[in-house]
Amino acid sequence: MTTTRITDGNERAIIENMLDRNREALIATVRDLSEADARRRLVPSLTTPISLIKHAAAAERIWFQRFWADLDESECDGYSARDEGTFTVTDDESLADVIAEFERASQRSREIAARFDLDDTKDNPREGTVSMRWTLLAMIEEFARHAGHGDILREQIDHQAKP
Repeated sequence: MTTTRITDGNERAIIENMLDRNREALIATVRDLSEADARRRLVPSLTTPISLIKHAAAAERIWFQRFWADLDESECDGYSARDEGTFTVTDDESLADVIAEFERASQRSREIAARFDLDDTKDNPREGTVSMRWTLLAMIEEFARHAGHGDILREQIDHQAKP
């Protein structure tokens, strides 16, 4: 799916459109990678192409399921603790599985976000009082940053694949 770019209109539509486009940009960094290439560690951290997608799914759950919907970790549809475990991909998870997990978490985030106005706020122990607007913008920032990481990793992988 390719979300059509919205450049004018109401604020919420523009913000949600930009978030969806950044979600898609992150997924695009792993499209057509082999399972081995998706798991290649090209940097000292836990960052791999597939782990970026796994981390993004956890970020969706942390902010929307845990924070905004007040769900307990056991009620979330996957890992939702704020630690390095968000980058952990098990050997039995395929790239397609992790992409589908991110897409499911994103859809659930959309449903949760729709229950709130942009100006609705909640207190967050790390950030202070945050609005839904801030949360959506923070997710845009998060996914844009990780799509950039994914682009660089993909460039390294694609360059190494060519003689």
